[in-house]
Amino acid sequence: MLRMTELPAGSSPKEPLGRKYAALITASGISNLGDGIGTVAWPWVASLLTRDPIAIALVGVSLRLPWLVFSLPAGVIIDRVDRRRLVLAMDLLRFLLLTGLGLAVWASQPLILNEGNGLPSQPIYWLLLATALVYGCAEVLRDNSAQTLMPAIVPASRLAAANGRMWSVELVGNSLLGPPLAGLIIAVALPLAFVANGFGFVFAALCIYSIKGVFRAKPAAEKRHWLAEIRDGAAFLWRNTLLRDMALGVAVMNGMGHLMLVALVLYTQEVLQMSAMQYGLLLTAAAAGGIIGGFCAAPLVKWLGPGNALRLTLIASTVQFAVIALSTHAAPVWCALVLAEFFGMVWNTITVTMRQSLVPQHILGRVNSVNRFFGWGSIPIGLLLSGIIVRVTESVTSRELALAAPFAFAALVMAITCICMWKRFANARLLSARFQ
Repeated sequence: MLRMTELPAGSSPKEPLGRKYAALITASGISNLGDGIGTVAWPWVASLLTRDPIAIALVGVSLRLPWLVFSLPAGVIIDRVDRRRLVLAMDLLRFLLLTGLGLAVWASQPLILNEGNGLPSQPIYWLLLATALVYGCAEVLRDNSAQTLMPAIVPASRLAAANGRMWSVELVGNSLLGPPLAGLIIAVALPLAFVANGFGFVFAALCIYSIKGVFRAKPAAEKRHWLAEIRDGAAFLWRNTLLRDMALGVAVMNGMGHLMLVALVLYTQEVLQMSAMQYGLLLTAAAAGGIIGGFCAAPLVKWLGPGNALRLTLIASTVQFAVIALSTHAAPVWCALVLAEFFGMVWNTITVTMRQSLVPQHILGRVNSVNRFFGWGSIPIGLLLSGIIVRVTESVTSRELALAAPFAFAALVMAITCICMWKRFANARLLSARFQ
């Protein structure tokens, strides 16, 4: 197998990425703009219905739970069907879901009332949860399929560059443009945040439709039970100890990162005294760090080595949570988010490229899904844990300290993870991965 920094004989680092890649990256940018709007819109609607941290967290749990329970079967589906058509179908499904939810929020607006603590009794809250769950299932299939498409569209020598650019474009929509735009849209009309999000998926679907060709993995010689196929993907990742350690590392980081995000909604409102627009601007820190990280990833990895770059990512994540836990002003929080997302982009560029390079095409969908089972499956756990920590801590201390408690907890978990993973991410180990 090739290391990500090596090229096949006769290839050139200047090989064009091509029109198909342009369509794929455009689709991802547009759909992630909608996701960025949703980052603010989903929890903000919940916070208008209740101030209960667990009730708000349940909206995020519904969005992310499919990554825990559906990722593995999704990998089998992706390896059995045309991946391009699957991306197209899921974009159209999310358009229908979000448009319908936007209309429901519009119809319910006169009835929306903050009920304080506890689960809201209003039907719109339960519709929010149900829509989030179906939307999350569509996202699992769509995102795994899109990532699996990459090696079939891009020359092997350009995978690292293609992934870096893709992550940067996604961050522009998801974190730089989406959140502040959501604040503006919510100020104009709350339902429009969902409708605009939905129409973004229509444009993304048109881009995917323009990609011609068949993108289906070569079928197995004999049809096997889907559980056996899942075991193949899980066994491949688990046997490759480097891919396994990367999956476990991202599981902890994503779980703690989303524990932070759900806590941040109430923290910014009650401690930092921010409006929806200001909250959206705060989240642009992730994009600022990520965009810079996307451009700097390749030279930084070349300078530090891939292992040291992964180690710095764990340190940056620990620092991020500690700074937020101790802050009562927005500026340090913004800077901490920039730092963590910068190295988060470096982490993604290294790990995704390694996985695409080391995993055979016929099993890539399943291995990606197993990886996301760890990396994204931890998110609903983190979201729910955040609400529980606030609820429990609030019973013994002030509300302000309770809202800061999830960040302190996340900092402790990341510090322990950093210590445990330090030797596993040695440069020599990553550079010798091609021999595994």
